[in-house]
Amino acid sequence: MTDIQLGMPELPAPDYPAEVRARLEADARAIIDRYPGSRSALLPMLHLVQAEEGYVTRTGMRFCADMLGLTTAEVTAVATFYSMYRRRPSGDYQVGVCTNTLCAVMGGDAIFEELKEHLGVGNNETTPDGKVTLEHIECNAACDFAPVVMVNWEFFDNQTPESAKQIVDDLRAGRPVAPTRGAPLCTFKETARILAGFPDEREGAVEATGGAGPASLVGLRLAKGETPHHKIVHPRGESASGEGE
Repeated sequence: MTDIQLGMPELPAPDYPAEVRARLEADARAIIDRYPGSRSALLPMLHLVQAEEGYVTRTGMRFCADMLGLTTAEVTAVATFYSMYRRRPSGDYQVGVCTNTLCAVMGGDAIFEELKEHLGVGNNETTPDGKVTLEHIECNAACDFAPVVMVNWEFFDNQTPESAKQIVDDLRAGRPVAPTRGAPLCTFKETARILAGFPDEREGAVEATGGAGPASLVGLRLAKGETPHHKIVHPRGESASGEGE
Protein backbone atom coordinates (compact mmCIF):
# COMPACT_ATOMS: atom_id res chain seq x y z
CA MET A 1 0.00 0.00 0.00
CA THR A 2 1.37 3.40 -1.04
CA ASP A 3 1.51 6.18 1.52
CA ILE A 4 -0.04 9.46 0.39
CA GLN A 5 1.74 12.53 1.70
CA LEU A 6 -0.78 15.31 2.05
CA GLY A 7 1.66 17.78 3.58
CA MET A 8 0.87 20.71 5.82
CA PRO A 9 -1.75 23.26 4.81
CA GLU A 10 -0.33 26.53 3.52
CA LEU A 11 -0.08 29.17 6.21
CA PRO A 12 -1.71 32.59 5.71
CA ALA A 13 0.43 35.01 3.75
CA PRO A 14 2.56 37.35 5.88
CA ASP A 15 1.75 41.05 5.84
CA TYR A 16 3.99 43.77 4.43
CA PRO A 17 6.28 45.57 6.88
CA ALA A 18 4.43 48.46 8.50
CA GLU A 19 6.16 51.22 6.53
CA VAL A 20 5.61 49.42 3.21
CA ARG A 21 1.96 48.76 3.98
CA ALA A 22 1.37 52.41 4.93
CA ARG A 23 2.84 53.57 1.62
CA LEU A 24 0.88 51.02 -0.40
CA GLU A 25 -2.36 51.86 1.43
CA ALA A 26 -2.03 55.51 0.40
CA ASP A 27 -1.51 54.48 -3.24
CA ALA A 28 -4.33 51.94 -3.05
CA ARG A 29 -6.80 54.54 -1.78
CA ALA A 30 -5.88 56.80 -4.69
CA ILE A 31 -6.65 53.93 -7.07
CA ILE A 32 -9.90 52.94 -5.36
CA ASP A 33 -11.16 56.52 -5.44
CA ARG A 34 -11.19 56.40 -9.25
CA TYR A 35 -14.01 53.85 -9.35
CA PRO A 36 -17.68 53.88 -8.27
CA GLY A 37 -17.25 50.33 -6.91
CA SER A 38 -14.10 49.34 -5.07
CA ARG A 39 -13.78 45.88 -6.61
CA SER A 40 -13.31 47.53 -10.02
CA ALA A 41 -9.90 48.66 -8.76
CA LEU A 42 -8.53 45.11 -8.59
CA LEU A 43 -6.61 45.11 -11.89
CA PRO A 44 -4.61 48.30 -11.19
CA MET A 45 -4.17 47.18 -7.58
CA LEU A 46 -2.48 44.01 -8.81
CA HIS A 47 -0.14 46.16 -10.90
CA LEU A 48 0.56 48.21 -7.77
CA VAL A 49 1.66 45.23 -5.70
CA GLN A 50 3.59 43.87 -8.67
CA ALA A 51 5.51 47.15 -8.77
CA GLU A 52 6.56 46.54 -5.16
CA GLU A 53 8.19 43.13 -5.52
CA GLY A 54 8.31 42.51 -9.27
CA TYR A 55 5.59 39.89 -9.18
CA VAL A 56 2.25 39.26 -7.48
CA THR A 57 3.07 37.55 -4.20
CA ARG A 58 0.67 35.92 -1.76
CA THR A 59 1.26 38.95 0.46
CA GLY A 60 0.28 41.23 -2.42
CA MET A 61 -2.91 39.28 -3.04
CA ARG A 62 -3.78 39.38 0.65
CA PHE A 63 -3.26 43.15 0.63
CA CYS A 64 -5.57 43.57 -2.39
CA ALA A 65 -8.23 41.41 -0.73
CA ASP A 66 -8.03 43.40 2.51
CA MET A 67 -8.28 46.76 0.77
CA LEU A 68 -11.14 45.77 -1.54
CA GLY A 69 -13.20 43.60 0.78
CA LEU A 70 -12.64 40.50 -1.36
CA THR A 71 -11.55 36.98 -0.52
CA THR A 72 -8.05 35.90 -1.40
CA ALA A 73 -9.67 33.27 -3.66
CA GLU A 74 -11.34 36.03 -5.69
CA VAL A 75 -8.07 37.93 -6.03
CA THR A 76 -6.16 34.77 -6.92
CA ALA A 77 -8.69 33.93 -9.65
CA VAL A 78 -7.98 37.25 -11.36
CA ALA A 79 -4.21 37.24 -10.80
CA THR A 80 -3.87 33.78 -12.33
CA PHE A 81 -6.13 34.54 -15.31
CA TYR A 82 -4.08 37.36 -16.85
CA SER A 83 -0.58 36.65 -18.12
CA MET A 84 0.55 40.23 -17.40
CA TYR A 85 0.63 39.37 -13.69
CA ARG A 86 3.72 37.39 -12.73
CA ARG A 87 3.41 34.64 -10.15
CA ARG A 88 7.10 34.16 -9.40
CA PRO A 89 10.21 36.33 -9.27
CA SER A 90 11.20 37.62 -12.67
CA GLY A 91 13.78 39.83 -14.32
CA ASP A 92 14.17 43.58 -14.52
CA TYR A 93 13.28 43.27 -18.20
CA GLN A 94 10.51 41.07 -19.56
CA VAL A 95 11.58 40.18 -23.10
CA GLY A 96 8.62 38.84 -25.04
CA VAL A 97 8.89 37.42 -28.54
CA CYS A 98 5.66 37.34 -30.53
CA THR A 99 5.19 33.82 -31.89
CA ASN A 100 1.68 34.33 -33.22
CA THR A 101 0.94 33.64 -36.86
CA LEU A 102 2.45 36.51 -38.84
CA CYS A 103 5.39 37.19 -36.53
CA ALA A 104 6.15 33.46 -36.48
CA VAL A 105 6.13 33.26 -40.28
CA MET A 106 8.32 36.36 -40.52
CA GLY A 107 10.91 34.97 -38.14
CA GLY A 108 9.51 35.16 -34.60
CA ASP A 109 9.93 31.44 -33.99
CA ALA A 110 13.58 31.62 -35.05
CA ILE A 111 14.18 34.64 -32.80
CA PHE A 112 12.62 32.87 -29.82
CA GLU A 113 14.65 29.69 -30.31
CA GLU A 114 17.92 31.59 -30.71
CA LEU A 115 17.24 33.74 -27.64
CA LYS A 116 16.57 30.63 -25.55
CA GLU A 117 19.91 29.17 -26.60
CA HIS A 118 21.75 32.49 -26.30
CA LEU A 119 20.44 33.22 -22.79
CA GLY A 120 20.41 29.61 -21.61
CA VAL A 121 16.80 29.82 -20.40
CA GLY A 122 13.43 28.42 -21.41
CA ASN A 123 10.05 30.06 -21.72
CA ASN A 124 9.16 32.15 -18.64
CA GLU A 125 12.61 31.62 -17.17
CA THR A 126 15.02 34.27 -15.92
CA THR A 127 18.75 34.64 -16.48
CA PRO A 128 20.90 33.96 -13.39
CA ASP A 129 21.78 37.66 -13.07
CA GLY A 130 18.09 38.51 -12.67
CA LYS A 131 18.13 40.89 -15.63
CA VAL A 132 16.04 39.20 -18.31
CA THR A 133 12.96 37.00 -18.27
CA LEU A 134 12.21 35.46 -21.67
CA GLU A 135 8.74 34.50 -22.84
CA HIS A 136 6.78 33.94 -25.99
CA ILE A 137 3.78 36.23 -26.28
CA GLU A 138 0.60 36.35 -28.29
CA CYS A 139 -0.29 39.03 -30.83
CA ASN A 140 0.43 42.59 -29.74
CA ALA A 141 -1.35 44.22 -32.70
CA ALA A 142 1.86 45.15 -34.49
CA CYS A 143 1.65 42.71 -37.39
CA ASP A 144 2.80 45.33 -39.89
CA PHE A 145 6.12 45.47 -38.04
CA ALA A 146 6.61 41.70 -37.78
CA PRO A 147 8.54 40.09 -36.26
CA VAL A 148 8.11 42.03 -33.04
CA VAL A 149 9.93 41.76 -29.72
CA MET A 150 8.60 43.59 -26.66
CA VAL A 151 10.61 44.62 -23.62
CA ASN A 152 8.45 45.63 -20.65
CA TRP A 153 5.63 46.19 -23.18
CA GLU A 154 7.61 48.61 -25.35
CA PHE A 155 7.93 47.79 -29.05
CA PHE A 156 11.05 46.62 -30.85
CA ASP A 157 9.90 46.24 -34.45
CA ASN A 158 11.24 44.33 -37.46
CA GLN A 159 13.66 42.24 -35.43
CA THR A 160 16.10 39.55 -36.48
CA PRO A 161 17.80 36.93 -34.32
CA GLU A 162 20.98 39.02 -34.30
CA SER A 163 19.28 42.30 -33.39
CA ALA A 164 17.27 40.57 -30.64
CA LYS A 165 20.43 39.04 -29.18
CA GLN A 166 22.05 42.48 -29.19
CA ILE A 167 19.08 43.88 -27.25
CA VAL A 168 19.33 41.31 -24.46
CA ASP A 169 23.12 41.62 -24.34
CA ASP A 170 22.80 45.40 -23.91
CA LEU A 171 20.13 45.01 -21.23
CA ARG A 172 22.28 42.60 -19.24
CA ALA A 173 25.33 44.86 -19.59
CA GLY A 174 23.44 47.96 -18.47
CA ARG A 175 23.86 49.72 -21.81
CA PRO A 176 21.12 52.10 -23.04
CA VAL A 177 18.42 50.40 -25.10
CA ALA A 178 15.83 52.41 -27.03
CA PRO A 179 12.52 50.99 -28.28
CA THR A 180 11.70 51.38 -31.96
CA ARG A 181 8.80 53.63 -31.00
CA GLY A 182 7.00 54.65 -27.87
CA ALA A 183 8.24 55.74 -24.47
CA PRO A 184 11.80 55.21 -23.24
CA LEU A 185 12.47 51.87 -21.62
CA CYS A 186 12.19 51.49 -17.84
CA THR A 187 12.35 48.52 -15.47
CA PHE A 188 9.50 46.07 -15.08
CA LYS A 189 8.66 47.41 -11.61
CA GLU A 190 8.50 50.95 -12.97
CA THR A 191 6.32 49.76 -15.84
CA ALA A 192 3.96 48.05 -13.40
CA ARG A 193 3.51 51.26 -11.43
CA ILE A 194 2.66 53.17 -14.60
CA LEU A 195 0.13 50.46 -15.51
CA ALA A 196 -1.39 50.92 -12.06
CA GLY A 197 -2.32 54.41 -13.24
CA PHE A 198 0.37 56.57 -11.70
CA PRO A 199 2.11 59.28 -13.75
CA ASP A 200 5.29 58.52 -15.61
CA GLU A 201 7.44 61.25 -14.10
CA ARG A 202 10.50 60.73 -16.27
CA GLU A 203 11.34 63.86 -18.22
CA GLY A 204 10.03 63.65 -21.79
CA ALA A 205 8.63 60.14 -21.39
CA VAL A 206 4.98 61.04 -21.95
CA GLU A 207 5.73 63.21 -24.98
CA ALA A 208 7.78 60.39 -26.49
CA THR A 209 4.96 57.86 -26.45
CA GLY A 210 3.83 58.87 -29.95
CA GLY A 211 1.28 56.84 -31.88
CA ALA A 212 1.00 54.23 -34.58
CA GLY A 213 3.81 53.87 -37.09
CA PRO A 214 3.45 54.82 -40.78
CA ALA A 215 2.69 51.27 -41.92
CA SER A 216 -0.23 51.06 -39.49
CA LEU A 217 -1.79 54.25 -40.84
CA VAL A 218 -1.81 53.47 -44.56
CA GLY A 219 -5.36 52.07 -44.48
CA LEU A 220 -6.62 55.12 -42.60
CA ARG A 221 -4.98 57.46 -45.08
CA LEU A 222 -6.51 55.59 -48.00
CA ALA A 223 -9.93 55.71 -46.34
CA LYS A 224 -9.55 59.49 -46.07
CA GLY A 225 -8.75 59.72 -49.78
CA GLU A 226 -5.09 60.46 -49.23
CA THR A 227 -2.42 58.86 -51.39
CA PRO A 228 0.52 57.23 -49.61
CA HIS A 229 3.94 58.50 -50.61
CA HIS A 230 5.12 54.95 -51.24
CA LYS A 231 3.44 51.65 -51.85
CA ILE A 232 3.82 49.29 -48.94
CA VAL A 233 3.16 46.07 -50.89
CA HIS A 234 4.02 45.55 -54.56
CA PRO A 235 1.38 43.65 -56.55
CA ARG A 236 2.83 40.41 -57.85
CA GLY A 237 4.88 41.02 -60.98
CA GLU A 238 4.92 44.79 -60.66
CA SER A 239 8.29 46.51 -60.64
CA ALA A 240 9.15 48.83 -57.78
CA SER A 241 10.96 51.22 -60.11
CA GLY A 242 9.53 54.66 -60.65
CA GLU A 243 7.08 54.55 -57.75
CA GLY A 244 6.56 57.22 -55.17
CA GLU A 245 5.01 60.62 -55.49
